[in-house]
Amino acid sequence: GSGTAQGSMSLVGSPSYGGQARQFVTQFMNAGDERYSVVFGDDPAVTNFVWDGWIYLTRSVSKIANLEMDMNQVMANGQTVIYGFQCDGYSGTWDYSMNAGTPESPDGRWVHTNSQCNVQNWGINRWHHVQVAYSRDDAGNVTYQSVWLDGAQSQVNATVSSAYALGWGPVLLTNFQVDGKGSSGSSTVYLDDLTVYRW
Repeated sequence: GSGTAQGSMSLVGSPSYGGQARQFVTQFMNAGDERYSVVFGDDPAVTNFVWDGWIYLTRSVSKIANLEMDMNQVMANGQTVIYGFQCDGYSGTWDYSMNAGTPESPDGRWVHTNSQCNVQNWGINRWHHVQVAYSRDDAGNVTYQSVWLDGAQSQVNATVSSAYALGWGPVLLTNFQVDGKGSSGSSTVYLDDLTVYRW
């Protein structure tokens, strides 16, 4: 992001959806963003994914511009596929990421879908179910298929290049990014029962 941010994570028993949730506390200046990540595997062969998690927002959602739910995978050829997906409070849409350049000279961009999403409108103090389905081919072209928010499906059906020559070792990881809104502030978000299905 354009500003600065810092954050912390911890496990909490309340609120929780499945018994214990991860709490993300982010402080930011000038609309700064904080990205949290965890490695969960190193499978280069799988090509289909569903990101499935439960998100809880508090009144601090007024200080959140975007919520980003990403995944990265290193393929057998050594290139990294970035599966980027976010609820964009600036445009009011679900967005997906693409590489408009080449793997060796990348140009990462966000693309707005025709489906509405603004985290400010989700509702506070309750759990929201988010699911995102996507797949890739051997060249790192990603097809973003659908997104569900609380059971309501929005079709995406877009295929874009998303391979990057980053020099990473084999890895599967997921990112959860909280983008600040305004000149300064802090937010608290909870994520529970996160599962990444893959085959």
